[in-house]
Amino acid sequence: MTYSNATLKRLTKLKQKKYREAERVFLAEGQNLVDEAVTSPTHLFTDLDAVKRLSTLVVPTGPVAVFPFLDISPKELLSAKGHIVLLCGVQDPGNVGTVVRAAHAFGAGVALAKGTADLYNPKTVRATMGSIFYAPVSRELDVAEFLALSQASGFVTAAAVPKGGAPPDLLKARKLVVVVGAEGSGLPKEVVVACSQRVTIPALAASLNAAVAASILLYEAYTRVLP
Repeated sequence: MTYSNATLKRLTKLKQKKYREAERVFLAEGQNLVDEAVTSPTHLFTDLDAVKRLSTLVVPTGPVAVFPFLDISPKELLSAKGHIVLLCGVQDPGNVGTVVRAAHAFGAGVALAKGTADLYNPKTVRATMGSIFYAPVSRELDVAEFLALSQASGFVTAAAVPKGGAPPDLLKARKLVVVVGAEGSGLPKEVVVACSQRVTIPALAASLNAAVAASILLYEAYTRVLP
């Protein structure tokens, strides 16, 4: 199928968040992402010239597809999964995408607070390696509101802190929200206070990358509730 220059020009703007939000669609580049999709794209580009225009890579791989937004509401997320990781202030798209991948691997969901890297940033999408189509995600959340909703829904909320928390092997709750902040700044004090528990990963390094920390905690929670 061929597309008009006007269509290509419009879809090229999806590299920017404001245009993605306006149309509620996003770009996914690479054969792996297209193959992993569980829904059909609204547009699919394999022509090299079109791929070059739509790609955000220095060396485009193609194909490039356009998909509708996939995120769900906070209530839907809490109903869909018993384990959820809430990311606060994690601004690196690669980290956010990696956490989505880990959540898929360990049967969890993902909640993205306001100020966290956009789920539909092309770098985030690539880092999920297709898991964006499988792990349920809710985004642009107010942290205090989501924690309150989680607790009202019977979830234990655990803040990941660099020291002073319980070891991860105590993450045995079947309904659990683990809250992870950026490596440099960590979680705001008010977020830690709002959580019912604190958890600390034993490590020789002073801090851990947010994606690494989230993955470890999701794995620990996953293994504690296996039959």
